[in-house]
Amino acid sequence: MSQAALAQPLRPVSAPPLPQGADPTPLLLARTRARSAARRRRLWVAASFLLGVLAPALAASAYLFGWAEDQFHSRVAFSVRSETAAVPAELGFLASMGGVAGAATPDAEILSDFIASDGMVAAVDRRLDLSRLFHPVDTDPVFTLPSDASREDKVDYWRRMVRVRRDGGSGILDVEVRAFRPGDAQALAAAILEESEALVNRLSEQARQDAIRYAAADLAEAEARLGERRRLLAQFRDENRIVDPQADIEGQMGLLNALQSELVQTLVERDMLLTYAKPDDQRVAQANRRVDAVSARIEAERANLGLAGESRAMASLLGRYEELRTDLEFAAGAYTQA
Repeated sequence: MSQAALAQPLRPVSAPPLPQGADPTPLLLARTRARSAARRRRLWVAASFLLGVLAPALAASAYLFGWAEDQFHSRVAFSVRSETAAVPAELGFLASMGGVAGAATPDAEILSDFIASDGMVAAVDRRLDLSRLFHPVDTDPVFTLPSDASREDKVDYWRRMVRVRRDGGSGILDVEVRAFRPGDAQALAAAILEESEALVNRLSEQARQDAIRYAAADLAEAEARLGERRRLLAQFRDENRIVDPQADIEGQMGLLNALQSELVQTLVERDMLLTYAKPDDQRVAQANRRVDAVSARIEAERANLGLAGESRAMASLLGRYEELRTDLEFAAGAYTQA
């Protein structure tokens, strides 16, 4: 088939003529039934559109404009701020009608969940009677709260009428409340604000009490540690009969230096004596005894200072004393900070 043939328009084809002498009645009846069926289909489509789309829309419009109660909304914005300091963090509460800048804290999440919780619904219900506020008339059963609503129904209805939006960056909570009277909407917003402030105050007081309890526990622990360190130091002094080993060492070092100087002087005197006296001279023997006595005293003092490996050496005592003294200073510092 050529392109020219494809471009030609279609032309209706007339029905073939009836054979001569044929009865046209069956053909006319078939055409009539076909036109009736097509008409019924069009009527069914129109009726379906009317009943499925147009009628519900008209009914909803009639209900909204004829029976549904008007709704009014009230908005309130507030934030929860957490101030960090040397003492436990305290919650600050600031409310305004236009929004207030604040610090984003987990307390804002707690407050956002609380506003939509069963606890908030129960608190506001006790103050304002939600059944009365949300069921002002009996002519609007669709949008009002049923008068015999259960507690769960009130919570579900509350979450429809109260919307909370939280700014994660600033921590600002924007609460929108809807009611059927302007005054009721404002009363609900004010009640939410007051209950939220009460919650924040409770959280702040709980945080303060926790901080006081932890501080008291830390203080008691630091006091016990300080008392134990003092007891150990006193026990060390009592067992060794030493008040301050450092002062004793300084005194013994001075004595050792004096003895060494005396030993040098005694040796010099003996050497000078040997230049003109015999070794068996009484004076030489006396000088030798003096040298031996001073040397023995020096060795004894060196032993006390830990320079001769004695088990009760002063160096070992000094090390233990410094350890106890350092522990005592740390315990005293911790007690002061607590």
